Amino acid sequence: MKSHHIREGWHMEKTAAVEALGQESLLLPAWIKAALAANDRLKFYLSLMQSVAQQATHPQPGQVDWKAEIGRLGLQEQAWLAGFGRGAYRADDVLFVPRVDEWLAALSRDLHVMARPACERGSHPDAALTARRDAWLARLEQLQDEEGLSDDALAEITHGDHHRSDSLHLLVMDLHKAINAMAAEVATEDIMGAHVWQIAPGDREWVEAFQRGIHATAPLKFGHPGLDTAVTRDGDRLLIQNDIGTNDAHVLVLQWSPGELSLTYSDLHVARFEFFGRMLQSLGFDWEAMPVQTHGSLNAGKPYQVGHAWLRSRHESRLREALEMAASRIVFVIDWNRARKRLQPFVRKPVAVEILEQLARENMGHMAWLLAGADRLVFEAMQAVNGDAFRVGDRLDQVLGEAAARDYLLALMRSASLTLREQHPTPLVADEARMLLARAMRKRTFEFDLLAEHAAFCHALAEELTQGLLADADPAAGQRRVQRAKTWERQADHLLTEARQRAERQARWMPMLDLLDRMDDVADVVEESIFLLNLTEQPAVATMPQLVRESLSRLAEATLAAVQDQIRAIEMARHLHDNVAQVEGEEFLQALWRILRAERVCDDLHRAARTEIVRNLSGQAAAMQLTTELASTIESATDHLLGAAYSLRKIVFEKSGVQA
Repeated sequence: MKSHHIREGWHMEKTAAVEALGQESLLLPAWIKAALAANDRLKFYLSLMQSVAQQATHPQPGQVDWKAEIGRLGLQEQAWLAGFGRGAYRADDVLFVPRVDEWLAALSRDLHVMARPACERGSHPDAALTARRDAWLARLEQLQDEEGLSDDALAEITHGDHHRSDSLHLLVMDLHKAINAMAAEVATEDIMGAHVWQIAPGDREWVEAFQRGIHATAPLKFGHPGLDTAVTRDGDRLLIQNDIGTNDAHVLVLQWSPGELSLTYSDLHVARFEFFGRMLQSLGFDWEAMPVQTHGSLNAGKPYQVGHAWLRSRHESRLREALEMAASRIVFVIDWNRARKRLQPFVRKPVAVEILEQLARENMGHMAWLLAGADRLVFEAMQAVNGDAFRVGDRLDQVLGEAAARDYLLALMRSASLTLREQHPTPLVADEARMLLARAMRKRTFEFDLLAEHAAFCHALAEELTQGLLADADPAAGQRRVQRAKTWERQADHLLTEARQRAERQARWMPMLDLLDRMDDVADVVEESIFLLNLTEQPAVATMPQLVRESLSRLAEATLAAVQDQIRAIEMARHLHDNVAQVEGEEFLQALWRILRAERVCDDLHRAARTEIVRNLSGQAAAMQLTTELASTIESATDHLLGAAYSLRKIVFEKSGVQA
């Protein structure tokens, strides 16, 4: 605490000394540094009162712990802050807070400090800001004489709406903008584009490391405002602030002290906040996100988040490397949220975030895509592809499939970045968008994704049937098996319904619909077989003889093997095209041949099973009827499977340009 007071006293003495010399250019940097610190304290005081008001209106168990923020701002010895807000209550529309007079006094003190660079700048004071400052100092003094804070007074102080009357919060925001502009004018030194003042000789290498990171990726913003750096020293800490946003809740401040880098980042947008945190973690920083905060003192009450990151090392070279890399990541949060929103008409939000993260890892970025047209590029490419591939209302991932849509957007955004960085004409990006989409359409496999998912349900059903025949008869277990099978069969039905809806809109889906219809017959009969198996295990039905169960098991196992071959054929068909390797084509045809052979084998196994049924159950009418029906139902699965295999063969041959 003592060192803090020594530093504060040193700054006050230095300010007074410079002021006495009448050298405004030397005075302003110290004033600006003090003003920026006062800005942080003012926003904290406003947030603190908003939290107190919210707790008094809607009491919640526990309270926000402000100790870390109090420590960061150097306010530990402000005794009135300890437990501030405890005992606050409302009466009608008035908020009563113990020690509110000290809160008002703190606002007045820091408002004076913050306004000083703009309002007392020698021959160039800002008359409008000065008038507003004086009005608010008078208003705060007036509130000292009132009992409690009315709702109107609290709103008057904290609201951030530019369309309403002036507020203390709006004044703080406008002062902050003015001070940032002045900081660039009064910087005593420029280091690789950073505005620097009052730093120590050994600080230069840290500023240079940060600026190297900024310059490494700054071209990716393509002229967009941002990435201006301001640097100063506060005692044993080097402070680096970078301009990354236009709202007062989007702030990035780094601190270096021997052995440690720390960073504070705040953002209105949760997804972007989490994205930046993940980038820092990938660089080795520890990252902690504070709870979401919603206070009227910032951005008209919009929720925002604050995160703290830190990296400790005995090796200063490691810290400089991390500082440089962290700086190189800042460009990727500029307009990040706009890029995410422009991607979401084509892919789901998690996929959009994944795309932006990949582009950041590759140092490609998203700004070029935004400048070249963003979503308009993709919509125009979708309209330009020939045929009826896209209809009004179609999503890119619904037509191409999620993986192919993601890959297309990545390729387009990479191309946009390279094209604009090489200063080629922007219309080239639109041409590339159409060419890439045409290529993706030729390779699309979304229909096969749907087919493979359906085949997976068929496999699960066939495996369940096989396991049921190998297990001992158990009506309870059989009933659970029936319920699982029913669920899988319904899910398979939903896939067929989806294909049918697509076929109604797009004729290219008709061959796949025919194939899925045949596959759905397989799912239906296997699910029915599981139901019939459960009926044969009911107490009222004679126990199935072991020889009969074994014969049915062989039939079910042959059916399961055929389904597995169908899955293999589907996966090979997904990648077959006109220049397919001969060995791949042969493997595909062999899988189809095994399905044909399985259908013939199942015919023989069906006859063998019927023979065992007659031999062992001829005196049990109900058991014989149910078991015979079960055998016939299982056997019909390979009949349907063979029809599906021929449909798949036709699709592949047409895709490859071969006469079926």
